Amino acid sequence: MSHANAALTPRARLRLARLIVEDHWPPSVAAKMFMVSPVTARKWAARFQAEGSTGMTDRSSRPRSMPTKTPLPQVKKIVKARWRRRLGPVQIAGELGLPASTIHAVLVRCRINRLSAIDRVTGEPIRRYEHEGLLHE
Repeated sequence: MSHANAALTPRARLRLARLIVEDHWPPSVAAKMFMVSPVTARKWAARFQAEGSTGMTDRSSRPRSMPTKTPLPQVKKIVKARWRRRLGPVQIAGELGLPASTIHAVLVRCRINRLSAIDRVTGEPIRRYEHEGLLHE
């Protein structure tokens, strides 16, 4: 689904690409008609030629790879320090020589960023269950 301010919906992209590829319109003229840049028009035309009408759909903007992602051994050290000694991001960062923001990001990803969510005695995550109608009167 396109966002609210998208210049082209998948259907409009298909019309634009067909004008350029099948009807041989110049990309600059077709781009003016659809109020987009000629570069955008050429991009959609090239995608239409390569993939057909299925290529006109929205794609995820999520990166395919993250070369700077924290390595798994580092993540394990961070999680271990959090579980075993209940250290905060700044203390863990000081020990491991990493930025506190990186430590915090890892803890959020692992869903252990709040010490209140960890049982103080066992170190296990606290799971709270509330059931309606089980109150004794």
